[in-house]
Amino acid sequence: MYPLVSELAADGIPVTVSCRVLKLARQPYYRWLAAPITVSEVVEAYRANALFDAHRDDPEFGHRLLADEARDAGEAMADRTAWRITSSNG
Repeated sequence: MYPLVSELAADGIPVTVSCRVLKLARQPYYRWLAAPITVSEVVEAYRANALFDAHRDDPEFGHRLLADEARDAGEAMADRTAWRITSSNG
């Protein structure tokens, strides 16, 4: 919803009005605006990319072997993390 508030603000609609209509608090919006991507989201993206690269190299790998390949590529993670990422991305 926060990107929508930003788009509406760019179109001249006050943030206060957008947040009220969308039933959002303003303070979390401004916090998101200051840092729209969290550190944990960046880390997860790098991990997902390493897993994707390992999967592309050998699509028959299970999550444990993919995690080993990702660790070899420098993206430290537990096997359970690899399972969560691979199962959530289909």
